[in-house]
Amino acid sequence: MIQIDGHPILTAAAMRDAEAAHGDLAALMAQAGAGVAIAARRLAGASEVLIICGHGNNGGDGYVAAAELHAAGHPVRVAAATEPRTDLGRAARARWTGLVEPLATATPAPILIDALFGTGLSRPLDAVHATHFHRLAAAARLTIAIDLPSGVTTDDGRVLTEPPRCHVTLALGAVKPSHLLQPAARYAGHVRLIDLGLPLIGTATVIAKPAFRDPGPDSHKYSRGMVALVGGAMPGASELASLAALRAGAGYVLHLGDGEGAPHALVRRPWSADALTDPRIGAVVIGPGLGRDDDARTRLDAAHVSGRPLVIDGDALRLLDPDAPRRAPTILTPHAGEFDALFGKSTASKIDRARAAAARANAVIIFKGPDTVIAAPDGRVTVSADASDWLSAAGTGDVLAGATGAMLASGLPPFEAATAAVWLHREAARLCGRSFIADDLANALSRVR
Repeated sequence: MIQIDGHPILTAAAMRDAEAAHGDLAALMAQAGAGVAIAARRLAGASEVLIICGHGNNGGDGYVAAAELHAAGHPVRVAAATEPRTDLGRAARARWTGLVEPLATATPAPILIDALFGTGLSRPLDAVHATHFHRLAAAARLTIAIDLPSGVTTDDGRVLTEPPRCHVTLALGAVKPSHLLQPAARYAGHVRLIDLGLPLIGTATVIAKPAFRDPGPDSHKYSRGMVALVGGAMPGASELASLAALRAGAGYVLHLGDGEGAPHALVRRPWSADALTDPRIGAVVIGPGLGRDDDARTRLDAAHVSGRPLVIDGDALRLLDPDAPRRAPTILTPHAGEFDALFGKSTASKIDRARAAAARANAVIIFKGPDTVIAAPDGRVTVSADASDWLSAAGTGDVLAGATGAMLASGLPPFEAATAAVWLHREAARLCGRSFIADDLANALSRVR
């Protein structure tokens, strides 16, 4: 079992292509089942394991795992509702020489392994599978899913039949979108990868810790990055974004707005479009607290005309034309409602929607949520999952906007800047624990670099 950070994300179709390129599907199943058995022994201790097997190749992985556990002397039982229906599944079933209990009458065990349905599920589970899966999981101390919890799709995070919440999911060969996308991801528990040595070709990856560059002896405030933050009607939001930019590493924050506002900014000036022409500005952040009136639209237009790299958030997204030409590298940070307003609703997966939006807008998209998807116009995607539920609070989006501005001003390319900011934001939230407020989150950014 290995951590999944930085690993490729493959759809069901891409996984089939990778397996076909490998060529020996029986050897892959043997390798997968052996990997599951090794993981199960580590997780189970000496406790008995019950593996519930379906009629397809996921069930075949379960039969192989059972045979491997038995050969290692580990107590294991197998239950199934039907016999295997694939050649690989039947061959795997032949490796298991013990009794196969009827699923309907199987007695629970401390460790339950779900091998009912894996990659490619397209319809709900039948009532027999669902009922007894829940019954056995409720009595187990630990539930482990092979590849995916039975009942969820592979590619888009949908739940076709609500499964029990697994404690661990063993991703076979590659991470799948539904390991990360909600609502399916909440049923997967901790996802660990069993490497099968497959040729993995894809443009989507799981987010990983960036290689942050610390200041050197010759650094100064401008080399660390100058962020111009365009404020507006609600100074509290721009104050948070200013603080976040500083805590994320910016050397200089210029706040351009009305009234006092932004006490954390190093320099405060009244709004002036001319101020954005300063060539030292590495990023302009606009949107937090901007408002949506004519004055706000004028400020957004000026930010575009400036030609400086842009982070567009909050209110500014409501004023944006997604099809307008870009004069500079641009990062958009919509939550679901803002995304729908900009690009329209769709039944496609969150990954596909973000990728299409990035290509359409010619901008990097940070599609925010508990499963944040970062997409570049060239098709690259990174997914950040496991965000703290406590991020659902006022001001946390302003913190992300400020951190994104700091990363962009530091000289990182837009996709890498967005990825670094999302990682910082997620880790700072984890560090804050429970019941934190946006100010706590901003201050924690400097502690997780």
